[in-house]
Amino acid sequence: MDKKVKSARKIKEEKVESFASKVAKAKTITFTNYHGLTANQLAQLRNKIKQSGGEFLVEKNSLIKLALTRNKLRAPNGQLTGPTAATMAYSDEITPIKEIAQSNKELGFPIFKFGFFGTDLLNESNLNQLAQIPPKDILQANLVGSLASPIIGFMSVLSANLRNLVSVLDQAAKKEAA
Repeated sequence: MDKKVKSARKIKEEKVESFASKVAKAKTITFTNYHGLTANQLAQLRNKIKQSGGEFLVEKNSLIKLALTRNKLRAPNGQLTGPTAATMAYSDEITPIKEIAQSNKELGFPIFKFGFFGTDLLNESNLNQLAQIPPKDILQANLVGSLASPIIGFMSVLSANLRNLVSVLDQAAKKEAA
């Protein structure tokens, strides 16, 4: 029955360390003002972001600032105020941002504050522009279509000569038979 009670400082240090490690492995990080969302709406948004390969975290601004500093990232002055949620994208960089933008379109919340794409600082308008990018699978399909198009044209040109040769031989055979 020798339970050790952690001090509040130790708990905060562990939270900062945990958050800093998540920041380090995230491809994109978005900070939003989530004020105005109900608990159910927050839970739904959290689930959508989780399904898209991200994580939605609500943490104290001071702990967020410390975690960013440990990763050599700098928050813009005055942005880490009020209720702040962090969205970490681990697999697809854009889809969690799109989920937040979709929620904002439907509910009016959350509102982008700022974010990071790798180590590049993004403002609210940059994040809104990223949210307009089509999904990754559509971009990949467009790329494959663009690459396949010249190949199909080349095949058509090559097969056209063969078709013409067969047509000439067929007409010559019909002429001789007549």
